[in-house]
Amino acid sequence: MGELEIESGGLTAEETQLDAVSVVVPVFNEEDGVAQTLNELHRVLRQTGYTYEIVVVDDGSRDHTAEILIARSDIHLLQHRRNRGYGAALKTGIAHAKYPLVAITDADGTYPNDRLSELIALTQEADMVVGARTGANVTYSKLRSIPKYFLVAFAQWIAQQPIPDINSGMRVFRTSVLKKFLGILPDTFSFTTTITLAMLTNNYVVHYHPIDYFHRQGRSKIKPIRDTLRFVQLILRTGVYFAPLRIFLPIAGLFFGAFGVSLLIDILVLQDITDTTLLMFVTAIQITIFALLADMIDKRTTRF
Repeated sequence: MGELEIESGGLTAEETQLDAVSVVVPVFNEEDGVAQTLNELHRVLRQTGYTYEIVVVDDGSRDHTAEILIARSDIHLLQHRRNRGYGAALKTGIAHAKYPLVAITDADGTYPNDRLSELIALTQEADMVVGARTGANVTYSKLRSIPKYFLVAFAQWIAQQPIPDINSGMRVFRTSVLKKFLGILPDTFSFTTTITLAMLTNNYVVHYHPIDYFHRQGRSKIKPIRDTLRFVQLILRTGVYFAPLRIFLPIAGLFFGAFGVSLLIDILVLQDITDTTLLMFVTAIQITIFALLADMIDKRTTRF
């Protein structure tokens, strides 16, 4: 199969009832656990009584994953010729999903897929249901949790609401809403972070449902330093895109504060207005105007 291009779309008039789900599973070098995960998904989905499909996207695996997947007739298999990233695999699967609900989960056994039916049921009252890794049995790297704590706090400040789990890889969406955002979603592990902030800042209904989280089968593909830096960049970019005032006004405030301090020194000590004071004032005004213009553009642009 060739490499697939992403096309966004929407639901037809016939796809208005939330009684069918497309489960998208991104896969990269998961020969150890993918078969077990797919078997479990079929068992769980049959119990829901929903019409369903399992869309598996092999993102250029270099082990025996492709052979395992090709041998199965109970999945819709899509393949990338090369590894393009977690987000890219999800976007390929989502673009080819045919049902009014889309669920995503990993192939490595970390998520409790037997809880998927609960998340699906909750979409009757929400645009996105997130399996939040806040359950009683959560196995998570302490090293990764330290930077994540500060980054989640920053994301919550941008969104102005609590975010129990910003990048869980187990969640269910309404397809009509999700496909509106495909054009801005990244090809990396930041996919889930971006869609979380995008939906929260655009006032969609997001529900968090506690789940457990287990040790993965096989080797982790997360690189803590690189992915943390990308995470910071992603949070800033998404904040500028969806909530520019939250990003730029505090910066303008710092320059106004520096201007005030510099002005007092000029008046009380130097008895003259210096170039530094004027520069602080002009910079603060420029950033404020830029923030207001960015917010006006954001409000006038009806993207979603």
